[in-house]
Amino acid sequence: MTGERSGGRRRFDAAITGLGMMTPAGKGTAASWEGIRRGAGTEAVRAPELVGIAPEFVCQVPDFDPVAVVGRRRAGQFDRSSLLLLAAATEAVADAGLDPQTWDGTRVGVVIGNGIGGAETWEAQHRRLLERGPRRVSPRLIPMLSPNMAAGYVSLEFGARGPSLVTATACASGTTAVGTARELLRSGACDVVITGGAEAPLTPSLVTGFQQMGALSGRGHDIRAASRPFDADRDGFVAAEGAAVLVLERARDARARGARIRAMVSGYGASADAYHPTAPDPECTGASLALRAALRDAGVGPDEVDHVNAHGTATRINDATEARLIRQVLGDRPLVTSVKGVTGHSLSAAGAIEAAASALTLQDSFVPPTANLESLDPEIELEVVAKEGRWTSAEVVVSNSFGFGGQNAVLLLTRA
Repeated sequence: MTGERSGGRRRFDAAITGLGMMTPAGKGTAASWEGIRRGAGTEAVRAPELVGIAPEFVCQVPDFDPVAVVGRRRAGQFDRSSLLLLAAATEAVADAGLDPQTWDGTRVGVVIGNGIGGAETWEAQHRRLLERGPRRVSPRLIPMLSPNMAAGYVSLEFGARGPSLVTATACASGTTAVGTARELLRSGACDVVITGGAEAPLTPSLVTGFQQMGALSGRGHDIRAASRPFDADRDGFVAAEGAAVLVLERARDARARGARIRAMVSGYGASADAYHPTAPDPECTGASLALRAALRDAGVGPDEVDHVNAHGTATRINDATEARLIRQVLGDRPLVTSVKGVTGHSLSAAGAIEAAASALTLQDSFVPPTANLESLDPEIELEVVAKEGRWTSAEVVVSNSFGFGGQNAVLLLTRA
């Protein structure tokens, strides 16, 4: 790499010491990573609650049992998004080898990306209000649906008394959360930060809303092939739920306690397009600012990036615009993958899931394939990995996230 200095200050490496994943590719990190590595197709299912709504298929976490996460007595006290998050956080903290019973909770922070909050709770309780009257609305409605409770519940569960924050930058929220968590470590505000993203947006109202925007795939005849990032025949994303959590520590602290370090978060950049509420800037001006800021923060040159874990939603404009960005800033050298061909698009959770996948790419020296990529769009002049994954000695990975409102966030990860 080009060195350890960036923008007049020494590069700061945040060590990823713990991972937890709850995704449509699998329940838990090992199962999720195996499903992403395999890249056999979109993990979509037909949802009974969406019958009569086009599309009727979404990506759900398989065999998820809330009782196994919080016990039978408490299972009804959380929205599904919070339950997915708590499951991922529990796995991540254990994976880091940390014991919440013995740590100094005042030095542990929580930063979670969550843009929509308790969507399932909100919709169910509104239906109850209309059908059964106000006395039947749950007194837990507000804490169950408030987006800030994504971080709040994690803080409560693990006795984390440091800063507890939720980032809401639409589909960039998970990436923004990880970048913000790294800054808490850099500033000295925390010694450990539990960070990531969670979303469970698979309700009739939200799926209808995305459908009315023209954002969703209509490939109901072949749902395993519905999410097709960068493919010439792509027609939209598949709505998904999911959660991923990363435990971050200062690299020197992680090494001092002998922790296993999966990868380093070495750079972060964020910006706004200031262009359109939902469409990306076709000139990539804002996105380019974020990507270049992440490179600068890490002290890494564009020609040193080996792999890009792309936002890659499988929508026509977004994929083409992101491909233009990558080529403008990084050239055509990096191997490019979108995991959304398998997982679908979990909105605020997507960036955290992709950060976890990027860390595992570095750890295992393996770039997963982009599922369902049969014929690369001729406008996309990149080395997009398809069919089979690639073994690689990648040292530097970029993970892109872009959201409505022109929100751009980019992480740069390096090998431990």
